[in-house]
Parts: sequence; C-alpha cells; structure tokens
Amino acid sequence: MALSTSQVEVVTVLPALSPRPEDSNKGMFGEVLVIGGSRGMSGAAILCASAALRGGAGLVRLAVPEELLVIAACSNPCYLTVPLPQDGNGRIATRAAATILELAKAADVIAVGPGLGRGEALTSLVIQLLAEVQKPVVLDADGLNALEGRTEALNKHTGPLVLTPHPGEFARLSGANVKTIQDHREEFAVPFAAEHRVILVLKGHGTIVTDGRRIYINATGNAGMATGGTGDVLTGLIAALLGQGIDAFTAAQLGVHVHGLAGDLARDDLGEMSLIASDLIDYLPTALRNF
Repeated sequence: MALSTSQVEVVTVLPALSPRPEDSNKGMFGEVLVIGGSRGMSGAAILCASAALRGGAGLVRLAVPEELLVIAACSNPCYLTVPLPQDGNGRIATRAAATILELAKAADVIAVGPGLGRGEALTSLVIQLLAEVQKPVVLDADGLNALEGRTEALNKHTGPLVLTPHPGEFARLSGANVKTIQDHREEFAVPFAAEHRVILVLKGHGTIVTDGRRIYINATGNAGMATGGTGDVLTGLIAALLGQGIDAFTAAQLGVHVHGLAGDLARDDLGEMSLIASDLIDYLPTALRNF
C-alpha cells in the first residue's frame, strides 16, 4: 500500500469547542447508545458509557446482556441501562437485534464493541447494524474483530463511521501483520480509510486519524495508558463529540488529543505505573477545559 503524500493533507490545527448556550438542555447535546459487555467484560462497556458522559453527551444509554444489568446500573447512576437477551455464554444474543434497532432510532450516535465478545452471532449482529443503522457509529474492540475477513460490510454503512483499532485489531482487519503495520502506519491507514470511506483511528504512540484525504498525528499520551480499558474510554469520548454535532474527522481528532491529554494529566499526578483507565475519565473534565 503506497502512500502518496502529495495527495494527503496533514492536519495540525486543533478544533475549538463552541460555548454552550445559557438555555441549554440535554436534548441539545446528543444521545449516545453504547452496545457492549459480556460475561467477564462488563467493565469495558461501563468505561465507554461513563466516558461518553464526561465527554459532554446529553444522554447516554448503555445496552448490555441482561445478567450484567445490575452491575452496569450500579456502576454509574448518570446513564440509562437496557437489558438485552443473551446467549448461554453471557453474550448479546442474535434475537437482541430488534431491540437494538429500536433503541438506535432514538440515538444520535451508536458506539459498538467494548466488551462485546466474539462469535458468529455477534458478527452477524454487527453487520446487520452497519447495514440498517445509518447514523454515526463508532466501532471498537470486538465490534472490529467481528469484521475480520468481512470488511466489505463497512461499505454498507452510509452514515459517518469511525473505527478505533489498536495495531492487533487493525492487523486482523487489513490482513497484514502487526510488525509490518507498525513499521508503515501511515501507508496502511490512509488507503484503508479511503477504500472503506471511514475515519480510521489507528491507536498507539502517535495515534493516526485519517479519512484517506487528511491525516492527523496525535502528540499527547504516554506509556501509562498502555493498560486495559483506555481504548474503551476513547470510544465513549469520540461518540460523545459526534453526538454533539461535531463532524466525524474533527470528533476523532479532538477525541484522541483530549484522551491523551487526560492521560498526561493523570500521569503527572499519579505516575505512569499506577495509571488505570478510569483515571482518564476523572481527568477528562480538566483536559476538556482547554477547548
């Protein structure tokens, strides 16, 4: 995959957020629907939904397998929760599709994947959502893993679509190996985004945001963020920004910068070794005050 740098605009300027009107109400700042969680992985969905709240979403609804409902509801009183039918392994069942599609009608943006788990039924569910829900979608974690060998499903989604893979997930999507991708991050990310008409957020040191025409390379973040759950926080944050009417590229660009800045603020207070994903949520308010 050859990158023609002459055809790609390098973006360096960060966007600014508009002040909120004094007569604001929650309906003005978007409803985020988070679909995720499975037995043993409730935390991923909870982190994502909690980050969407801290990212400024007006309303967040978290849909999880029914056995996780109490855990999800007790973890944060500020989002709504919905139980979904589950299979024998504690994952969202295929028959949950009708409920999810109905929930999506009320949402402004859908985040799919944190803690979802893997299986053929979940792959079918993700593909169905991409084809039938044309609202903005942020696809992460097992939502991405569901499309291994089936990336043609990405082109069925006509609304804004943001993918947030780490190098391993992107290797499964692209068919390349992790080392090759890490050695040629831009060369793989840009044409993939262009071919599938997505905003690709290739996470890692110097996270890349690209739509195939533009590229932004992030400079915030640190090694303390190399811990489970930080990507789920990013997914929720980007979803919240999308729900507030920010265009997909800008939401992804601002999301990765603020996410990394929250990590830097947490590191300065707590150190790298002890940093955990929920710390990022605690520092999002301070990070966002810069915008």
